[in-house]
Amino acid sequence: MKKILAITSIIITASLSGCLKDDEFLSKQPTNLIGEEQMWKDPGLVLSLLGNLYNRYYDIETVEDWASFANLNDAFPSENGAYGRVQNVDWGYGDWGTWDYGYIRDMNLFIKKCAAADKLEEGVRNRFLAEARFLRASYYFELAKRMGGVPLILEPEQYDFSGNPTYLQHPRAKEGEIYDFVISEAEAIKEVLPANVNEKSRATKAAALAMEARAAIYAGSIAKYGVNTPQVTLPGQEVGIPAEKANDYYTKALKAAKDIIDGQAGAYGLYTKKPDLSDNFASLFTDKANNPEAIFVEDYKLQSGKTHSYTLRNQPRSTAEEQEGGRLNPALNLVEQFEKLDNTFAPLATQSGSNYIYYNTPTEIFAGRDARLGGTVLLPGTLFKGKPVDIWAGLQLGDGSVVTGDIPGARKVVNGTEMQVVGYDGPINGYEFIAQTGFYVRKYLDPTVGSGQRGVQSDVWFIRYRFGEMLLIAAEAAFELNDKETAKDYLNTLRTRAGLTTPLTAADITFDRIVHERRVELAFEGHYLFDMKRWRLAHIVWDGNAMTAADLVSNIGSATKRNTQPWGLWPYKVFDPTSPNNGKWIFKEVLPNRVLASDRFRFGNYYSYIGDDIINNNPQIVRNPNQ
Repeated sequence: MKKILAITSIIITASLSGCLKDDEFLSKQPTNLIGEEQMWKDPGLVLSLLGNLYNRYYDIETVEDWASFANLNDAFPSENGAYGRVQNVDWGYGDWGTWDYGYIRDMNLFIKKCAAADKLEEGVRNRFLAEARFLRASYYFELAKRMGGVPLILEPEQYDFSGNPTYLQHPRAKEGEIYDFVISEAEAIKEVLPANVNEKSRATKAAALAMEARAAIYAGSIAKYGVNTPQVTLPGQEVGIPAEKANDYYTKALKAAKDIIDGQAGAYGLYTKKPDLSDNFASLFTDKANNPEAIFVEDYKLQSGKTHSYTLRNQPRSTAEEQEGGRLNPALNLVEQFEKLDNTFAPLATQSGSNYIYYNTPTEIFAGRDARLGGTVLLPGTLFKGKPVDIWAGLQLGDGSVVTGDIPGARKVVNGTEMQVVGYDGPINGYEFIAQTGFYVRKYLDPTVGSGQRGVQSDVWFIRYRFGEMLLIAAEAAFELNDKETAKDYLNTLRTRAGLTTPLTAADITFDRIVHERRVELAFEGHYLFDMKRWRLAHIVWDGNAMTAADLVSNIGSATKRNTQPWGLWPYKVFDPTSPNNGKWIFKEVLPNRVLASDRFRFGNYYSYIGDDIINNNPQIVRNPNQ
């Protein structure tokens, strides 16, 4: 991809030399343009065209689109201009939609012209073609996830200016037909693409198999669980997949994921470089050197013009390299999901009966948990770039009152002594750019010095497909095919990396366990929304009802647990010199006061709205249901 990025614009800056006669001047070929004939015989120039297509790959919830994570209540948006994300009840029917047939046309043009480029060496040309087909299938997959079945256009169509455009108007394919296309394309190109574990930002055999595995698991779950929402279907199957096809899709998902796991596409594996398991999990997303887990990524490079501001916008404020950060605050809702090392689900213990539980340090309450928690979330009292994250909400006095401040690190006189009464990293209700939930995000936060500076920023990549997800897909597919023995083996491989030392048994493998494992392993990687949609759980999880503190800490690990508002956990430092608890820590569950509404996912949100302009131009397009 570095080579691709280096050739993003094809401009030749040669200058005319010497004097020309007038007729010679008028017939001179332009030197700042490259003709098609020249283009399609030069591999470097063709690669530059392909690079343009790679750069238009469609993602949401990435290191560039991180703000959207706060839409789903696994995080709170600590920024004045973003509070609307937790103050609206409904999502728009058009949310998450896409309909970029200009991109599809460009890919179809590339494929047609590349196929005819007989001056290219055959092996080079075939790889280019396979990459373009991978990108086209990837975008059709994204269309299916959002829109359901769409017109399947595989040729670059041309308007003939006859005044009759009807021959360009195509109906929507069945939803299952789009998934079938994605799967068949992956099968067709996988052997053409290189099986090269060191190639991360261009399509490889593993990337094709990973796309196939993910598409098949999506299709399988829509087929199986779509029966639970009969109102989310269309009679022509533009939305909805027949239930009898579920096992076929699960079988394909298992085989494709297993091919990667068994090394048939290269020596991929779990990232296990560091002895501290939380540090190891965090490093998986930032370490670009010989990382065996990353399969296909969006890459960035410092001083190339392609960097991102994820770390700048979300770093802990007190230790920031700029006065920036703190916007994405993980919610307690998510933090509570990380289970104890004995495989049990339990809320973080804040009280015993009506009494607070006192902890010696602000980190002690999180001890004995799945190591992925510390690798996903920056917890109070932990370190980032070697500096402590200073999160605490105030002093808890012996008489039960609280002394706090309204600016980070505020100081007040308490018992005749001036002292700090709130953390430099918050939390303070309504104070933007600090941890209003009591947490900062850690996943994808770049630990490199300079990554939080505006002039430098970060070149940490975004991983689109990784080995850990393949274990999850294989486990889910095996479970759905009634092979719990195989499913537990794949899950235990992943959980051992997370420090969960008691292996699951086949009897432990349930649908709730499958759902839970994806939520904690893949948090902040862009899967949560589409997982809830494909399992037809979204209207249950986001049912529009407010969450009480009791709701928050009950039914942890349940696939149908409500998640409509982002809660926080605030630490308080005990100040009571006459008590043995002086200097210890207590914790309180808090709903940030900017949270004014509860999210409701409507049946019309399962598939995004198709614009009136699209339907007016093509009357064969059927609207999605419930809109």
